[in-house]
Amino acid sequence: MSFLHETYTLNNGIQIPKVGLGTWQQTKQQAHDSVAAALKAGYLYVDTTQMYQNEDAVGAAIAESGIDRATLTISTKIDASIKNYQDAARSIDESLAALGTDYIDLLLIHAPRPWNQMAVPNVRPVAGNNYYEENVAVWHAMEDAVKAGKVKSIGVSNFNNEDLKNILAAAEIKPVVNQIIYHIGMTQDVNQPFTEANGLLVQAYSPIGTGRLLRMPELQEIAAHYDRSVAQLAIRYALAKGTLPLPKANHPEYVAQNADVDFEITAADMAVLDAIEMPY
Repeated sequence: MSFLHETYTLNNGIQIPKVGLGTWQQTKQQAHDSVAAALKAGYLYVDTTQMYQNEDAVGAAIAESGIDRATLTISTKIDASIKNYQDAARSIDESLAALGTDYIDLLLIHAPRPWNQMAVPNVRPVAGNNYYEENVAVWHAMEDAVKAGKVKSIGVSNFNNEDLKNILAAAEIKPVVNQIIYHIGMTQDVNQPFTEANGLLVQAYSPIGTGRLLRMPELQEIAAHYDRSVAQLAIRYALAKGTLPLPKANHPEYVAQNADVDFEITAADMAVLDAIEMPY
């Protein structure tokens, strides 16, 4: 599918595919099989993380595909519990080993605070420990990994505006993306403008709302206008909003369908979709 070869240009000049495959909430076998199906369908970008515990399965599927590594984009994330330089540096090497690759294309801090202290979506400043100094220490480990050739680009995930300001103020190497939950009904109107104003690309994880959007009759009706599935509509919507969606699917047929989004949503339908609000 030619759309899978279209790219955004990151603020460091590196190009990244406009759609990637997410692997959240997948077992090792599911991750392996969905990555294999995605690469067969023409995907060039796969996203994983240490927390998913499937980096090795992702790496195995990539190796088995025989596809030239240089044509692929692989992103992973430093676990949210890691908040010091030494552990971050060690975790980068662990991810490289698990993925079976010499370099990571995009490495993110998975969250600004450990998961038991996080609220998702992480929209506004929080009370308590903000981990500003700790996140800067992790960031410096990531910058050193870039300088060592282990990583090409670095960014953040689940960061609100204050979290991002903290990194921007301390960074020698600027973050290229902020990967946040983003879908119809939850468009992060607080975080997206600030992220983009500072030159970062918004990556949209859970663009299908972890499946909840599929059950909404109003979306089924709009999707039918385009002879598309609700999933395809949701992914196209995320693209229309200037984000990079990372849909997940376990079935090979759906993996392929999720990339078949070369259509345009009318302004009228976009207005309807923009007006939808839903709780997390």
